[in-house]
Amino acid sequence: MTLSLGNVTFDCHNAAALADFYAQLLDVPVDPEASEFFATVGKSAGLSPVLMFIQVPDKTPGKNVVHLDYHATAWRDYIERAVSLGGKHIGDFDEYGMQWATLADPEGNLFDVGKE
Repeated sequence: MTLSLGNVTFDCHNAAALADFYAQLLDVPVDPEASEFFATVGKSAGLSPVLMFIQVPDKTPGKNVVHLDYHATAWRDYIERAVSLGGKHIGDFDEYGMQWATLADPEGNLFDVGKE
């Protein structure tokens, strides 16, 4: 028996809006039937894991926080793209033999873009 990662789930205020941010960043479409309550990115494009967004009016204090790590050779271009889409560049890091930038999406969820 194997366990595989199917989704990375975001609790958020507006599922469709946040899905659109990540869809534009990754250059894939938001999956059909997205709404402010539920949306996915990557399912129709065959990506794995699928990004899933669920509206949660009041985020649960103490709930685990998950962040995504993206990697690209043109990583600085993706940082600029994220900022142009409404994200925020938090800081740059060069540690443990790796270089990356931490960013926040429009709802404040952190993610990293690293040098491949």
